[in-house]
Amino acid sequence: MQDVVGELSKLPGVGRRTALRLAIHILRMERESVADMTRSIDRFRNEVRYCSQCNNLSDEEVCPICADRERDHSTICVVEQVADVLSIENTHQYRGLYHVLGGVISPMQGISPSDLKIDLLCERIARGGVREVIIAISTSVEGETTLFYLMNRLRQFPGLKITSIARGIGFGDELEYVDELTITHALLNRREIE
Repeated sequence: MQDVVGELSKLPGVGRRTALRLAIHILRMERESVADMTRSIDRFRNEVRYCSQCNNLSDEEVCPICADRERDHSTICVVEQVADVLSIENTHQYRGLYHVLGGVISPMQGISPSDLKIDLLCERIARGGVREVIIAISTSVEGETTLFYLMNRLRQFPGLKITSIARGIGFGDELEYVDELTITHALLNRREIE
């Protein structure tokens, strides 16, 4: 029992009490339901990977968003994490593509620009067809550092419009936890970075 509680408490946002409640709930479940859950988790861990184009999660080489011909392939929205893609998608206001950096530059945590998928973004833009890059990362100190680094890297592409989502999102807020209306307004009121 303690092994299961210990493993469950490693999940983000799950303390020992919640882990204990989950373990007891699993114990009360039908054996087949637990087996189905275990297979689903195992399949998720072994089959889901990162999209080769945008670094979003996918069970294919290219994610459904990148593969969608109905989307605007001339616009790329740069976000920190996969959860940010989900937050923006839930607004139903953005029809372009995404690029997931995998974090922000943070010397204190040992995260440098080379640890992020910035080179992959530059390769996508260099292939042509991209007219605008929207930077939609958190407004923390690390987010601002990443924004300025990205601006400097993206200036090598003449004619590329570089915008940032409107800063109606509070300083230090994580995009994952911002409500959909605020994200919608931030996307609609984005501005060009000078």
